[in-house]
Amino acid sequence: MEQLRCVIERVTYQNEQNGYTVLRCRAKGFSDLVTVVGTMPEAHVGSVLSLEGEWQMNARFGRQFSVSRWEETLPATALGIEKYLGSGLVKGIGPKFARRIVRAFGADTLEIIETDPDRLLEVQGIGAVRVERIKKSWAEQKEIKNLMLFLQGHDVSASHATRIFRAYGDESIKTVTENPYRLADDIWGIGFKTADTIAQKLGFARDAYPRLRSGLLYTLNALADEGHCFALREQLLEAGTELLEAERGLLAEALDRMLAGEDLIPDGEAIYLPPYYHAEKGIARRLLDIASAPSPLRPDPEALPERVRARTGLDYDETQLSAIVTAARSKILVLTGGPGTGKTTTTKGILAAFREAGARILLAAPTGRAAKRLGEATGLEAKTVHRLLEYKPPEGYQRNPDAPLEGDVLVVDECSMIDTVLMYNLLKAVPDGMHLVLVGDIDQLPSVGAGNVLRDIIDSGCFPVVRLTRIFRQAQTSAIVMNAHRINQGKFPDLSNRRQGDFFFEEREDPEDAAETVAALVSTRLPRYYGVSPAEIQVLTPMQRGTAGAANLNALLQTALNPAGPALKRAGVEYRAGDKVMQIRNNYDKEVFNGDIGLVERADPEDRSLTVCFDGRSVEYDAGELDELALAYAVTIHKSQGSEYPIVVMPVLMQHYVMLQRNLIYTGITRAKRVIVLVGTKKAVACAVRNVTARRRNTALARRIRENAKT
Repeated sequence: MEQLRCVIERVTYQNEQNGYTVLRCRAKGFSDLVTVVGTMPEAHVGSVLSLEGEWQMNARFGRQFSVSRWEETLPATALGIEKYLGSGLVKGIGPKFARRIVRAFGADTLEIIETDPDRLLEVQGIGAVRVERIKKSWAEQKEIKNLMLFLQGHDVSASHATRIFRAYGDESIKTVTENPYRLADDIWGIGFKTADTIAQKLGFARDAYPRLRSGLLYTLNALADEGHCFALREQLLEAGTELLEAERGLLAEALDRMLAGEDLIPDGEAIYLPPYYHAEKGIARRLLDIASAPSPLRPDPEALPERVRARTGLDYDETQLSAIVTAARSKILVLTGGPGTGKTTTTKGILAAFREAGARILLAAPTGRAAKRLGEATGLEAKTVHRLLEYKPPEGYQRNPDAPLEGDVLVVDECSMIDTVLMYNLLKAVPDGMHLVLVGDIDQLPSVGAGNVLRDIIDSGCFPVVRLTRIFRQAQTSAIVMNAHRINQGKFPDLSNRRQGDFFFEEREDPEDAAETVAALVSTRLPRYYGVSPAEIQVLTPMQRGTAGAANLNALLQTALNPAGPALKRAGVEYRAGDKVMQIRNNYDKEVFNGDIGLVERADPEDRSLTVCFDGRSVEYDAGELDELALAYAVTIHKSQGSEYPIVVMPVLMQHYVMLQRNLIYTGITRAKRVIVLVGTKKAVACAVRNVTARRRNTALARRIRENAKT
C-alpha cells in the first residue's frame, strides 16, 4: 500500500448509492492536480485527507490513486479553512460567510467554532439564529464523521452514515453495534445486504436468528416492491436460502418462530407481512359493508337520463347511461375504459345525477396532478387521497373509522394506481352509507406499491362494473387514442407521421443518437414548432439506467435547458433554480409523495437548502435530504402514472428490452394530451406490443371478497 496526503480541490463525482467518489486533489510533490477515486462519501472541498491505496492507470481517465482506506484531518492554513467551510460542509456557512469568518479569526477559526462558537456573533452579518444553526450543523458533522470512522474501521462503506445518523442521532454507533440488522428495518435506502455486511464485520454469526429474521423480512419486502402482497412458504424459503446461504432447516425454524411471534402472518401456504394481510382482509370487509348498507339518497333511476342531459347539456350513449343509472342504484360502481371512450364525460353524468339528488360529493385521486385534472374536468374541488384523509405525521390519518369522511358520494379517479395499503386506509374512512365510484383504466401499469386492487375488485365479480369500449368520433381523429387502442389489442401502431397528426416516430437505432435527438426535440425543435415552453414537454422512458435512461437524459436536458446558476450538489447531480424535480419517496412530514413533480424555486449554497414548489406550495429541503429528489426532465413511465402532459417524448429502444411490455408502452402513450414523439426502432415497439408476459402479482383480494360475500 502507498500513502498520499492531499487537499481536496474539487469533488468531480459522488454516487449517493454506494459512496463512490472522484476527487481532484493537490498533493505534495505533484505540480498538477491528482485524481483520487474510491468510496469517500461526505468528502468536501478543502478537506485534508490521509490516504492508503495504490496508483492505477485508467484507460479513459489516465493515472488515478485508488483509495482502500482514508482519514480526514482538519485544514491548518487560513486558505484551507476558508475552502473547507465554504464547501457547504456546515449549514449556515457558504463561501461568503466562510471568507468573513476566516478574515476575523484566521487559523484559529476551527478551534473557535469548536470551543467558543458564540464568538461568531462578532462577524458582520451573522446573528444568533445563524450561530445556532452553525452549532447544530457542526455537532452533527462531528458525529457523522465519528460514525464514518467507526464503519470504516470495520471495512464497511460509510456511504450511508448521514442516513444512519439522521435516524439514530448520538445513539448511532451503539445501535449499529448492538443490532446492525435494525438498519434494514428503519432506514430507507439501506437494505439487508448492507446491514449484513456490517454485521459480518462485527462478528455476528451467519446462522444467528437476527440475521435469518432480517433476511426473510428483506425477501418479503423485495417481493412487495415487485407488487406482491405475499409469498408462498416454499417460495420464501427457497429465496431466503439463496440469499442467506443458510441451512434450510434453520431457516424454516426461524420462519416458524417469526410466525409464532406474529412478525409474519400465515394464510394457508401464503406468508404475509402484517400490513398487507390486514389490508387485504380489511378491503374485502369494508367493500362488502359499504355495498350492503342502505343509501340515504333516493334518486329516481327512470327520470335520471333526461335530468342529467338537461343539467350537463351532453348526450350519452347506452353504456354511459347504464353507468349513470347503476351508480345511482348501487352503493359501489367500477367505471373503466381506455382513452377516448368517455370516462370523463360519464363521470360528469354520474356527478350530475348525484347532485340532482342533493348529494354531498367528494372527489379524490392518488396524485396531485391527477386530482388537479379531475377538479378541472368536473368543476368541483378534488384532493389527493392523502389530503382527503388529512394525513398528519406522526399521528397518521385523521380521517378513520372514528372520524369518517363527511359526504354522501366519493368518486376516486386513477384507481389503477392505488395500492393495497392506501386503499385500505381510504376505505376505513368511508362511512357505510356513502356511495363509492371507482374510476380507472385497468390496462395501464398496476400500482407501484403492492397489490392490483382495481383489477382484483373487478375480478371478484361482486360489484357492478361498466367498461366503456366505444371510441367517440372526436377521439377517432387522434392517432394517440387510436394507436393506444391498437397497442392494447396487440396490433402494431400506425407510425406514418401524418403532417397535422399528434403521433410521430423518429427512427434512431443507436442509443446515443436517440438521446441526442430527445434532447434536441425538447430544447429546440418542439418548442419552436408548437410554440410551447420546454417545461410543457415531458420525457418518459422505460428505464432509469442506460444511455436513453432517465438519469442520462436528465443530465443532457439540464445542460441544454438550465446549465448555470447557484446550485446544491448531491451524488454528482446539481440542483438549480428552474430545475424540474421529482420526489422519489413518501415524506409525510413535508406532505410530498412519491412521484410528485415540482420546480426548484431557490438553491441556497450558504444555507445548504433547496426550496421546491409543488402545485403552488413551497417545500424546503436541507442538503441532507436531497436524496429524496431526482431531476425530472425525464422520468420513467412507471413514475408518470396518473399524470398527463401536453407533449411527451418517449425513447423506445432494444436497450430497454427487459422493460418492454404492452402495458408499459400503452401507459406512456396515454400520458400525452396533445402530441407524442417516439424515438427509437420499430423492432423495439413491436417487441413491447407483443410482450404481455407481465408477472402476475401474488394477491388474494379477489378471493377474499368472494369468500366474504358468501358468508
